[in-house]
Amino acid sequence: MARTTPPRPVDIAAVFPELAPLARRTVRLHPRLGTPTVRDSSVGGPLLWPADEPWPVCTEPHPEGEPPVSPADVRLRRRLLDIGWAGGTRTAQEEAALNATYEGHPWSGEPNLLVPVAQLYARDVPGLPCPDGADLLQVLWCPLEHEPEWMPATRLVWRSSAEVGGVSAVQPEPADASNHGQYVPEPCVLHPEVVTEYPSSPELEPGLASRIADWCEQEFTGKDPGYRSADEFRAYYQFELSVAPGWKVGGWGPWSFRDAWVMRCSACESVMNPLLTISSGALDGSGWDPVEDRDADDDIGIQIGRSYNMQLYYCPVSFDHPHLEIMQ
Repeated sequence: MARTTPPRPVDIAAVFPELAPLARRTVRLHPRLGTPTVRDSSVGGPLLWPADEPWPVCTEPHPEGEPPVSPADVRLRRRLLDIGWAGGTRTAQEEAALNATYEGHPWSGEPNLLVPVAQLYARDVPGLPCPDGADLLQVLWCPLEHEPEWMPATRLVWRSSAEVGGVSAVQPEPADASNHGQYVPEPCVLHPEVVTEYPSSPELEPGLASRIADWCEQEFTGKDPGYRSADEFRAYYQFELSVAPGWKVGGWGPWSFRDAWVMRCSACESVMNPLLTISSGALDGSGWDPVEDRDADDDIGIQIGRSYNMQLYYCPVSFDHPHLEIMQ
């Protein structure tokens, strides 16, 4: 099923022509629970990983707070919690099993295997940034928190799918995952959709941002039941007209709780470009939710901070330069 973003309430670039040259195309991924294969673009699905290539590991230090759990513990916990959320009653045995999933185990002390986060084929994602000869981006991370951002540490792998011969039949899993299980994604199929975005308010010239806020307050006050106060209507552009929420490739950054700044490559100081936004959910309840499943509630198993986003940036000078990840 295709996913379709509702038309924006107004063509904001027609009202403020200064926005027109700032328009960017983004590809909303719309992950939904499913059973992807290695030949599919996916979130949390199996990767097209060569059988003769070692599975990547994390060798960075991990803050040792609550005891870690296994991905199997996380999945069992979700199944048992679903019983209660669906209105059922867990048996005493199931309740004991649920409690056991929180107990965790001692830290392994070994390099931690990474878990698949996203696999994106260029054929499915128009404009996917790739090195010459590559048509596939694979994103993995260590499902534990890492300082200083207190997020998983990501690994990006670009490859040519045609050059992958034998595919790894068994994709190993890490010994340690965060006790809360918020970094073990559920397998999802994707429904890519191209939309147009404009910079969020923090990235606009202050005078333009103020004029847009004034106009939104005058134009939309009382017209959208989701917004009530004057301040909320002044932020209408930010949330309804500029940056699409959710999982997406490219576009503009979803600035929220922190001030916007220019991302620069640590290797060459070039301005970096948005690559992938990893969201804490499939839907956010806003006017951006697709018309086909506005009432859906797919829990894809990821929560970044307090339901924020992780955004990955890449260097346009060289794909070999380190990427950047921040919470927004």
